[in-house]
Amino acid sequence: MLLAPTKQESKLLAPFNGLLLNQIFVPGSKEEFISATNEIINSKIVGFDTESKPVFIKGGKNNGPHVVQFSLLNKAFIFQLHHKHCLECLLEIFQSDKVVKVGFGLKSDKAHIYNKFGVKLNAVLDLNTTFREKGYRGQIGARGAVAIVFNKEFNKSKRTSTSNWAMHCLSKNQLLYAANDAYVALRVYNELN
Repeated sequence: MLLAPTKQESKLLAPFNGLLLNQIFVPGSKEEFISATNEIINSKIVGFDTESKPVFIKGGKNNGPHVVQFSLLNKAFIFQLHHKHCLECLLEIFQSDKVVKVGFGLKSDKAHIYNKFGVKLNAVLDLNTTFREKGYRGQIGARGAVAIVFNKEFNKSKRTSTSNWAMHCLSKNQLLYAANDAYVALRVYNELN
């Protein structure tokens, strides 16, 4: 069995360079959502992840996702679910077999999507399965995968990951975090294939 580098071992590596703010697009109008959806579906394969407002109360119900992100190799799209034009386009992408959605640990994402929207996420590839098939044990995740595949550190801020993803105006750190979670999945997939 192979093991991914520990978090401490990863911190010794050079940083992984992700997408920059000018490569992150947050659709707001109907036209922008339609354009983003067409670009995503026509890409055939995209990095994918979701973010939800954390629940800090024991037994509290998670009503996420609040943000869904898709990445191409040169840009990312951040879909915020509070936009009235978002849902129709998002459901089209979720149910499309024309575009493969690649990510890490997607079991909970699939469950949240089904619970919130009543639809199955089609054409999905969880990279944790790929790493298990290569002999790695446990959940590899984005940080471990970047260390294995690129010998780089993918820094993920706990503070940002547990921030309020239901806010209507996301911070720069939230946008970078969300976009690069999806971007890393696509980059790792491309490198493995």
